[in-house]
Amino acid sequence: MMETGLPRAVLLLCMVDVLHSFAIEEKEDIFKRMVCPAFLMFDNAAYLADMTFELPCNCKPEEVSNVVWYFQKTMGSKETTVLTDFAGNVVLDSGHIHVGSNVLKRFSIRMFSLIVFRAQVTDSGLYLCGTKKGDFFYGYDVDVQPTKHITVAFVDRGEHVQDDYTGKLFSLFTTFWDWTKCDRCGVRGEQRRIGLCYMRSAKLHPRYRTALPNVTSCGSRAISMHLQRRGRRWRPEVAIRSCLAPCVKEQDPQEGVQAISNVIYKLGQKPWLPHVPTQFHKHPVGRDLIIACPGARPEHAVAWDKDSVRLYRSHFLVGVNQSMRVFIDHGNHLHIQRVQFSDRGTYFCWREGQLVAGFRLSVGHQRQRRRTLDDPETIYAIKAISTSYVLISAIFVGIHVCRCCRQVFRCPVRT
Repeated sequence: MMETGLPRAVLLLCMVDVLHSFAIEEKEDIFKRMVCPAFLMFDNAAYLADMTFELPCNCKPEEVSNVVWYFQKTMGSKETTVLTDFAGNVVLDSGHIHVGSNVLKRFSIRMFSLIVFRAQVTDSGLYLCGTKKGDFFYGYDVDVQPTKHITVAFVDRGEHVQDDYTGKLFSLFTTFWDWTKCDRCGVRGEQRRIGLCYMRSAKLHPRYRTALPNVTSCGSRAISMHLQRRGRRWRPEVAIRSCLAPCVKEQDPQEGVQAISNVIYKLGQKPWLPHVPTQFHKHPVGRDLIIACPGARPEHAVAWDKDSVRLYRSHFLVGVNQSMRVFIDHGNHLHIQRVQFSDRGTYFCWREGQLVAGFRLSVGHQRQRRRTLDDPETIYAIKAISTSYVLISAIFVGIHVCRCCRQVFRCPVRT
């Protein structure tokens, strides 16, 4: 019989251990059921830039306890990147990941699976699961498609996605994901649908495995270089439409006194300001600012508001107007270029239909601090000025030496 005085923390730790053991046992059962192929194949997988994807090592021998992931741009390439710490586990905080970071700083290995954070177009290539001795078990053909020139269609305006292309040797079309959730609740919101470029051709490399026969993503290594260049003309797409979803009411666990205290607490509060965690930030005027929604990924439904103004994508999506100073990119980030005093206010972030965070922005002039000799910029300026002075002095002396030598050699010799 369990003692009633057992601390709750011990119970939670026991539950975590049980779930962790169950996960490991279930993973081992998968490896026992799935036999590695004798001939290495590559599964095709396509993503949009800035997305985070996971590649599971679906098979490995039972005696292998740690896996090593390898990355190659093309099959048989001499340049191979090793993605491992040789311990089978890399702990990484995804909040510290930036867009321009190298792939070695944007990966993690968990339960033999490779996770790549905020994938870039340069991450497209072959990913192989194996050992540090060079034995390969499973492979992926990853195609990360760009968002720079993505095609946008607003369904409410009657716009349609681009038509399929059919040629003699291949055909191009867009494969759409499911519609996202409504990005707001209780008010008019928007839904988004991401579409990636795919190609149908009978001349695909047989070593690459696809979900449908003769169909693969446009950047797949299964396509010849000639057809790949043709497929790059086809852009990824995104469709946007309006939606309306009700808000889920949160039930108060305690009624009576708790409900009365909530009423008293709300008295005197501004009714138009949501009660969400708010971050305060002071930004210098004239500088650019990028705001990210906490916990949001590019595939999530994210919306932005400024105070009581809805920043709908139909007006604030990047590319809608070339002269926009405030816009939302396809990674769900809010951009404010050349911040002005009129940008002051509170920006609210919706994620998956729920209001999750606020960002209170104040704008001011940047104070110019006094420079000291210990500042790196001061040291760099002194070195640059000294180097320029020495170089100019050397040129000046050299010119005068050459002129003197020239006059000496021109003087006639008297006999």
